[in-house]
Amino acid sequence: MNSLTLFLPCAAGVESYLETEVRGILDDSPRRMSAQRGGLLVEASWREMMQLNLNARLCQRVLIQLKEERYQSEDDIYKAASSVPWEMWFSERLTFKVEITAQYSPLKSLNFAALRVKDAVADRFREWRGVRPDVDVRWPQVRVYVHLTQDTVLLFVDTSGEPLFKRGWRVEKGEAPLKETLAAAMIAASGWADTDLPLYDPCCGSGTIAIEAAQIECRIAPGHNRRFGFEQLNMHQSHVWQDLKAQAKARERAPTRRIFGSDVSFRMVDFAQNNAERAGVAHAIEFRGGDALQRNPPIESAGMLILNPPYDERIAIAGVAARSQAQMPEGGDFFLQLASHWKKNFSGWTAWILTPNLKLPTQMRLKESRRVPMWNGPIECRFFKFDMVAGSARQKPKDAPRASHPDA
Repeated sequence: MNSLTLFLPCAAGVESYLETEVRGILDDSPRRMSAQRGGLLVEASWREMMQLNLNARLCQRVLIQLKEERYQSEDDIYKAASSVPWEMWFSERLTFKVEITAQYSPLKSLNFAALRVKDAVADRFREWRGVRPDVDVRWPQVRVYVHLTQDTVLLFVDTSGEPLFKRGWRVEKGEAPLKETLAAAMIAASGWADTDLPLYDPCCGSGTIAIEAAQIECRIAPGHNRRFGFEQLNMHQSHVWQDLKAQAKARERAPTRRIFGSDVSFRMVDFAQNNAERAGVAHAIEFRGGDALQRNPPIESAGMLILNPPYDERIAIAGVAARSQAQMPEGGDFFLQLASHWKKNFSGWTAWILTPNLKLPTQMRLKESRRVPMWNGPIECRFFKFDMVAGSARQKPKDAPRASHPDA
């Protein structure tokens, strides 16, 4: 298995950061690699597939592409799936599940197309092994993925199992937790890993951004504490996998930068602390309770703020400003007061905010120095960068026109 075609799905807007990450994990060796909307196609070996599952922070899964075929009907999809040697990849004793996505497919029912793939897999096993594997839609041991374009069917076997944002350390969480993969994408887009700056998340919730940053700082592999789907596949060699994990463990180091998190909810601070302990980075983060509008910098030197603040119905947990948020739409009063607090107390810091509110710079009366398109699941967001300089808040009449800024 020295030449596999892998597809690594990721959130839209993260593709270029994922390509950089993958090149780093695979030592930038020459290979076919192609960034596509929503993922990365890469040629790799079986060993490198395991490396990606263990070390990649930005992708949602690592899928092995097994078939690409033209289709017009569900019968064509059945034939394509029947031609894949599934018995080479997993045993008939394992349970499996078929998941399907589509883009511009002319088929009327994706469920029926998925059913035809399920039948093809089962029929193939019955023909070659004399027995059909069972289907388990809740806890399958093997996942088969199908993607339909307007005229092409692509078939994959999943090597990750549970999605990669499930690192294995988050047990306690709030109402709308940030996925670990998105937190890692925010850190990658900010460029923090290439600086010597401390990091502070003043709306840390259950600690996702701070914990991801601490694991990056300590060089802890994100998948060190979980199991993977490839461990169920026929080609798995446990001694090779144990060797890769030992190599990852040997790369770990003590932190050299300080990382901080705070939240107005002391309950969430407790959650964050417990999660950090499970993630192996409690020694690298200082969590405290406190309102984002009242906490001063946790360190005398300048640093970087990275946060995904609450918005819409969740603004109520943000702090004291929420009590008067009606002055501006979408929590604008909170953000205006936050900008004023930062301008007064965080001069010299750089702030990055992920938000679905494209008018946030106007509401904060700050001029963003960069905006990065990024998706939080189905929600289109922008990751805004603000350079905190004393006296930088814009004082403009409410009706004054604002120049538009193209997405970076």
